[in-house]
Order: sequence, then structure tokens, then C-alpha cells
Amino acid sequence: MIYLDYQATTPLAPEAREAMLRWLGGPESDTFGNPHSPHRMGRMAAAAIEAARAQIGALFPAGGRVIFTSGATEAINLAIKGTARAAGSNIIAVSAIEHAAVLDGVRALGDSAEMLVLPVDRQGLVAGDTIIPQGTQLIAVMQVNNEIGTIQPVEQLADAAHAAGGWFLCDAVQGAGKLSPPANADMIAVSAHKLHGPKGIGALWVRDGLDLQPQIHGGGQEQGLRSGTLSPALVAGFGAAARLAAERMAEDAAHVEALWQRARELFDGWTLNGSDTHRWHGNLNLRRDGLDVARLMSDCRSVMFSAGSACASGSGRPSHVLRAIGLTEPEAKSSIRLGFGRYTSLEDIETAAAAIKAAAQEQGL
Repeated sequence: MIYLDYQATTPLAPEAREAMLRWLGGPESDTFGNPHSPHRMGRMAAAAIEAARAQIGALFPAGGRVIFTSGATEAINLAIKGTARAAGSNIIAVSAIEHAAVLDGVRALGDSAEMLVLPVDRQGLVAGDTIIPQGTQLIAVMQVNNEIGTIQPVEQLADAAHAAGGWFLCDAVQGAGKLSPPANADMIAVSAHKLHGPKGIGALWVRDGLDLQPQIHGGGQEQGLRSGTLSPALVAGFGAAARLAAERMAEDAAHVEALWQRARELFDGWTLNGSDTHRWHGNLNLRRDGLDVARLMSDCRSVMFSAGSACASGSGRPSHVLRAIGLTEPEAKSSIRLGFGRYTSLEDIETAAAAIKAAAQEQGL
């Protein structure tokens, strides 16, 4: 099988797997301790967590702290709900192409928050000079879109948030370990399994001086903000993956660029959705008018790719991202997303392209 769905998840790096194995200790080991216990085994596990926290923290700007969560969805919810005012005006500005974790997280606040939707152009970009109303509490804009890969002017938007008297939250799930983080963000959400780490662990980076209200209550283990026992194995795997991503950032980017150039040649005649320049080139979202994507996926079962965001698969609804950039419903439904990265080979791209194009030709396209 050929895996081309890197926006949904990435293969676990061997280095991350090795880091995890030590902390999956059996009864004969001394590495299964609860990291919140005061005895020696607990202190060993806690030390492993803090070492990983430092590795992950290196992906973020200086002057902040890393709070572990179950993933980026929880991190985003903590950021949105943890900064929401209990009463009074609470305007939260979001882009029209945000992940459901942001959109639904704001909607969950109900009448206590007003959601201001920032439009995108046909390239899938929010204008960097967007005027933000004074008194806006929070702006949430993702660094790299998960469906079409567009890279947003997040540092300009962070400046706009601060000028309006608010905070800036960046969903950096698709950009972490690939691009430099927005240096002036107030909160940044990431997920380990999008940068070759394990599923079930993520983090929210919070700038020093910004206080959050906890959303999960109990023992207050994670800095008083997230109750529950941390998994040393998941955290260690996340840390190893983050360290590797930082070390390989330039190498991985060069590899992805070579794959992108070849894929664009192979899919000549297909229409690219979103900007081709302000974009992470590991995301190739294409359409072919009249394409039956469900049939295509059935005919290309050995190639793992997406008809849109994995988080919305099975809904039957066209992508809100593709509709936001001006595509009609038939155009959105005739689109596919190919995602590739560190462990994708040129042969993978060529073999997959041949299979997809042959299946499209069977449809008369």
C-alpha cells in the first residue's frame, strides 16, 4: 500500500517508537511508575516527561510553557474556553477555514461569545491587513490549513489581535516541525501524530503571563490546568518526534519540495485548490471536474488518500474549506487531497499518480 494522507496522520518515527518502548514497562521493569508519585519510580517517569517537555518546547518561541493534552482538539478547547470571559462582550474572530475544533469550540460557548468569521480569498488566504474590532477577546487562525495547505499570515494577524486588545491562538498542527512558529502568538496548539509522534498526545503552548481556566478538573496534575495521569510513553514519543523534526526540518522540507514538483508534473491538467506559493508543499489538493471521488477511492484501494478532511469524512457534506474559497458543491465534491512527507518516496508518488489517473480515465476524464 502507498500512504498519501499525511494531513490525517503521519507514520510513527522509529526514533519515537524506541523512546516510547522504555516507558511501556512490564512488572519486571522499573519504568511503569506514575509520574505524579513521589517515590523513585515516579520521579524517574516525571524526569522523562520534563526532558520531553524541553524537546517539544524547542519547537515554540521563547517565553512560554508547554501544557500536555490528549491532542490538539483538547488544546484548542482549553485555549478558547480557558480564556473566555465569564460575562460581557466576548468577541472571538476565526477564519472561515478553521478546523472544527475551533469553530465548534467557539459555538459551544453559546450566548457568552460572538463569533466573527474572517473570510478567505480564492487562494485560501486571510488578508494580513484584516481590521479586527477593538475589544475582540481572541483571534484564532491556523498556520497551515489541513485541507488545502495554505500558509496564513499568522504573525500579521497576531499583531492585529494585540492592537485590538486581544490574544492570538494559532492552530499549528500542520506546521509544527515543518515551519517556524509565529513568534508573537499567545497560544499555539500542536498534535504529536502530525509530526511522526504517537496518537493520543498533544500540547498547548502558552505565553508567560497568560492565565487560563482549567477545563478538566480533578487532581490538577498538569500545572493545575489538566487533571489526569500523564503517559510517560506518549510524552517520550512526542519529545523524540519533536527533537527529530527540529533536527531534520531543512532536510524534510527539501524532500517534500522534490515530491511536490514531481507530483505537479504527473497531475498536469488537474486544477490545484488553493495557493501554490503560500502553501505547505506536502499538501496537494486537486480537482477534476466531473470526478466521482467515491468511485475513484474504491478503484484505488492500494493508495491511501483523502476526499477531504479526515475529521469530516463520512458526513456527505462538501468541505467547508473548499466552499469558503469559492468552489461550487460539484467542484468541492470532485476534489482529492494527497499528503506526503518524510517517509514518502518518489516511486510512491509515481505509482500512486499512475493508479489515480488510470482510474479517472475509466470515468472518461
